[in-house]
Amino acid sequence: MTVCAIEMKTTAPFTIAADGSYAARLAGDGEALYAERWTLAGPEPYVVPLPLAQPEEADSELLPLADGRVLIHRRVAERHAFALLYPTGAAAGPRTGELQLGAVGPEQGEDVRVRLLPPSPDGRGAFALAVTDAGTTVWRVAGGGFGPEQVARIPGRCSGGVWLDRVGRLLALDRELEGTTKAVAVDLGRGGEVSPLLQITETSDDRLLLADPDSGLLLLRSDAPGEHRLGWGVLGSSLPVRFPECLRLGDAHPFAVQPGQALMPETCGVALRLPGGGGGPGGSWESIGLWRPADRHVFRLGAPAGWLGGTGLWSPQGRLHLPYATPEVPCGIVGMTLPVSPPPPVRLDPVPPAPTRPIPLQQAPL
Repeated sequence: MTVCAIEMKTTAPFTIAADGSYAARLAGDGEALYAERWTLAGPEPYVVPLPLAQPEEADSELLPLADGRVLIHRRVAERHAFALLYPTGAAAGPRTGELQLGAVGPEQGEDVRVRLLPPSPDGRGAFALAVTDAGTTVWRVAGGGFGPEQVARIPGRCSGGVWLDRVGRLLALDRELEGTTKAVAVDLGRGGEVSPLLQITETSDDRLLLADPDSGLLLLRSDAPGEHRLGWGVLGSSLPVRFPECLRLGDAHPFAVQPGQALMPETCGVALRLPGGGGGPGGSWESIGLWRPADRHVFRLGAPAGWLGGTGLWSPQGRLHLPYATPEVPCGIVGMTLPVSPPPPVRLDPVPPAPTRPIPLQQAPL
């Protein structure tokens, strides 16, 4: 397969459902924005516009559910409103249905920052993170009773959001507390019980970026090595967190991990969004890095034309699917496969590795 790199323009976030069945984004020109749902399950992807009488604001968030509905989060004055959008058939043509779910607002005049968490692995629920100076609240905004439901209250200011299981119960968040940021696990099935997840050193900032529940592979960013570095570990393993030299890639961000590699984290494909280095003027083009923990190097490929940057989905068979949109192809998927790594060179005079001190990786209760 041939891909080419282009200079990327800023695009609205593109969110893919956990099972890869649907995706959603804001589409349109200028201020005439509307929700757009992509159907990805099937031989060819296709798009369904979901416009309403009023255009959407540029800061609205979308999240697709496994049943084909699209959750939308809107800022309405000081409150954050949630609704479900879905296509309906009518005699005059297709229309967009809307089911209001309620809103989350500030308490006692607090400034609250609300954003949607990544799609829940079960495909039915949707969750949002509300952060104030007093702490963080996790809200279930779809899939529970009618209206937003508070499911966890966490001391400290939280960011991030990575699911650790396949049922939408264990959620990892990056919690800032007393000047240090550590990833913690939140058990939504136990009233929001919080447990340590990453504890590389006492003073380091340790953030979780991605996790694969099948293999236990964790992708993280930490300043424990003396600077902010990408690293990887395995949930529950006694082996140290590793910071490969090949992952010293500046602001590179992993966005997809290959599923289905049970108990084999070293074989999981990882896709990274790499800033610059794509060959454009001044090295401004984005590119994609493909890597697996067993490798000692990153395969760098040009981003496909029209790539909806920072998104993609691995198949269990090791094929990465990237969404793109161009004037000629408004809804497309391009695939690429992680190349086979060459075998390592054979040393005639092997040198024993220098001893290292293991860095503990704490495990959330499963």
